[in-house]
Amino acid sequence: MKRLTSALLAAGLAFGAAAPLAAQDLTITNAHIVVGNGQVIERGSIVVRGGKIESVAAGAPARTAGQVIDAKGMSAMAGFIDAHRHINTGPEEKAQMQRQLEAGYTTILSGGGPGDGNLTLREHIETGAINGPRVIPSERIRLAGLTPDAAREAVRKIKAMGIDYTGEISLTPVPGPTPQELETLRAVLDEGKKVGVNVQVHAVSSPAMNAAVEMGIPLLVHLPNKDWVSKADAQKLAAAGTKILMTIGFGAPTIDVFAKDNTPRFRDGKPWPDGIVDGVGGGVEAGYAMVNARTIFDAGGIIGYCTDTTYDALAGLEHELKSMNVVFSPTDMIKIMGPNTAAYLGMEKQLGTLEPGKLADILLLDGDPLEGYWNWLKTKVTIKQGKVVVDKR
Repeated sequence: MKRLTSALLAAGLAFGAAAPLAAQDLTITNAHIVVGNGQVIERGSIVVRGGKIESVAAGAPARTAGQVIDAKGMSAMAGFIDAHRHINTGPEEKAQMQRQLEAGYTTILSGGGPGDGNLTLREHIETGAINGPRVIPSERIRLAGLTPDAAREAVRKIKAMGIDYTGEISLTPVPGPTPQELETLRAVLDEGKKVGVNVQVHAVSSPAMNAAVEMGIPLLVHLPNKDWVSKADAQKLAAAGTKILMTIGFGAPTIDVFAKDNTPRFRDGKPWPDGIVDGVGGGVEAGYAMVNARTIFDAGGIIGYCTDTTYDALAGLEHELKSMNVVFSPTDMIKIMGPNTAAYLGMEKQLGTLEPGKLADILLLDGDPLEGYWNWLKTKVTIKQGKVVVDKR
């Protein structure tokens, strides 16, 4: 009843304001197109019908559809996906979700509930009460004090809510997960497979990562940042098909994000490096995260993108891109943020590249993303499923 009331309220708010997102027709011409699969079209067109990409080709389109946007040489690339950001409903949701779109995000997997709030936020966006990216809800499960039977019941409750992802289930990083944690996690994984809930695990050390991989956990939230990942362990992760998210900027200081005073701070605004959560000491976490990302990528692991932040969307994007830039080329970054992150969500057939048949989540940037990450911060137009949701031209 509460869920129905929330939906009706959102629909009421939407009346006469922003309309719910519907399938859209659209044509983009004169664009430098970075498809995301390795192909680059120097000057081409994209035709969208019914909210999906119909064609991507060099030159002018054979026929147009709907609104025509002359990109005038801007670069087109797939909408950004944040596979782990902490979002929820609340009084600031309208401004926060608008900032996500302005930064270029068109899809966000919630970092860990609370589930009810995630569902409400999604309703507000889908009914048109507010403008925002595509939201995928999650719900928290904490292993501490949870029996295997209780864990199974928690997974069933998540599914009954209409949620398909657990939040980040933490494993003790140092010295490593306990037998009790692993026993309960094994029950979570088994029940998740039965009812269709994707299990995500927070394993930020090599012992925790290895334990999760050996158990068959499909999704790992965050790279190890407590120690070095060996090539052998990276190869085991890749061979298992386990997908892992970055947060490559964990441990790297933010500067002038929380205050314009040229002072390094941790990602939550506390002093760096002493404020690093569960820190090893001295800020070495920054080096661990960056090098481990490259080690896993080179081993063939599917490593995706996330921010794990609550602060400003554009600032969080810049912080992660700067950190990625240390160890990855722009070509690698496009693969990580597009196809790899879409694969983490199980949406590789829908998102991550600008190819026919995929959802028309498209960014127009004032610069070439292959030139450098700084151009990724220059979104002028954001298109979500064929609808222009941001236009700063």
